[in-house]
Amino acid sequence: MKTLAQFVQKKRDDLGLSPKGLAMMCNLDLNLIEDIEAGKELFLPVTIRQSLAKGLKCPPEEIKKFEKDFDTHYLADDKIIDSLKELILNGAGGLKCPKCGAPLITRVAKMYDLEDNLVLHPKAHCTKCVFQIH
Repeated sequence: MKTLAQFVQKKRDDLGLSPKGLAMMCNLDLNLIEDIEAGKELFLPVTIRQSLAKGLKCPPEEIKKFEKDFDTHYLADDKIIDSLKELILNGAGGLKCPKCGAPLITRVAKMYDLEDNLVLHPKAHCTKCVFQIH
């Protein structure tokens, strides 16, 4: 296994769970599980990694070793990231990775804050390198 997606799929299959079953065991959104298994999520926040590890019955460190670990120092210019986020929210297509120039796969995640207000969150990941906006 080389990717986080492959690891999660195999562990889930070994436990005899569907993606929905895993989402329920982890108390995570089904769309997130599907995004992880589709390779759209390459790096997980600690809380999500812990929840996923509990559902997959493995230590969080086992999941971490399959995540794409990357150095964000090359992205010192927050203006580039902010600009990309704005373009994603405005529906722009054909965006390129600021690190390697390859196409970016983009989407807008719909989330709700504590007061149940809809919050749109731009996300992107590169088709070639480890760059992502999460």
